[in-house]
Amino acid sequence: MTSPLFSSPHADLVLRSRAPQSTDFRVHRCILAASSPFFQDMFSLPQPEHGDDSSVPVVDVSESADILDKLLRFIYPLSNPVLSTLDAVTDVLEAATKYDVTVAVDALRDLLLSPAFVEKEPLRVYAIACRFDLEQEAKVASTHSLAVTVLDSPLSEDLKYITAFQYRQLLDLHRSRAAAAQELLILHEDVKCMMCNGTHYGQFIPPRWWKDFEQRARKELSTKPTTGTIFTMAFLAESAKAGCERCATSIFEAGWFLDQLKQSIDDLPSTI
Repeated sequence: MTSPLFSSPHADLVLRSRAPQSTDFRVHRCILAASSPFFQDMFSLPQPEHGDDSSVPVVDVSESADILDKLLRFIYPLSNPVLSTLDAVTDVLEAATKYDVTVAVDALRDLLLSPAFVEKEPLRVYAIACRFDLEQEAKVASTHSLAVTVLDSPLSEDLKYITAFQYRQLLDLHRSRAAAAQELLILHEDVKCMMCNGTHYGQFIPPRWWKDFEQRARKELSTKPTTGTIFTMAFLAESAKAGCERCATSIFEAGWFLDQLKQSIDDLPSTI
């Protein structure tokens, strides 16, 4: 079987995908050599003699037809393949890394950091980046992982390929940032509620909404040390309900303080 897209009669090499659905990809050595030091070095070696000068040498590869097709689409002047799952990205990235196809690796690195992947599955993206030594992508993914509870995330096969050190780095980031964020939960003395706070026997009593906010914020930050939840209107509204009838106004008037608090948490170290 021959690939309908890679079937040039002028090809001088055939790449044959693995069985059981072996497919021949008729390609050009000059294009492969220009895109890959691996192929360039391979073609510089002495080639075996062929009895028939018209025959095209065949190289068997271990990749499936689907993976080889996607890899070649990156190499040739064609539209990049559509990779809609992280499994597909990983399979092609493994082949691109193996054959040192830089143009494919660079495109796949960008794809890993697309919102469809890094925002929805940051832990998997982190593991994939670590597996292929993509340091910058691992850092970005570690930041996005702050929005999820690492230990409650689904077990992924990708974790098999990272070291205990890399996993510990991620856990340490979550723990240290959570502790630092919780330490910042200190109410400014100028934040007041006209009804439910004041001074009792010389001790400042904070508004009731703050007591609720602080308690729930500490719990949220302990598992997701980011500001994505605790400063939302829904989260603050719950604290307003837990306070007195004037606490909602107090929260509104404390907007300057909440903005400062949010910025202080956002400024904490956020990558491995």
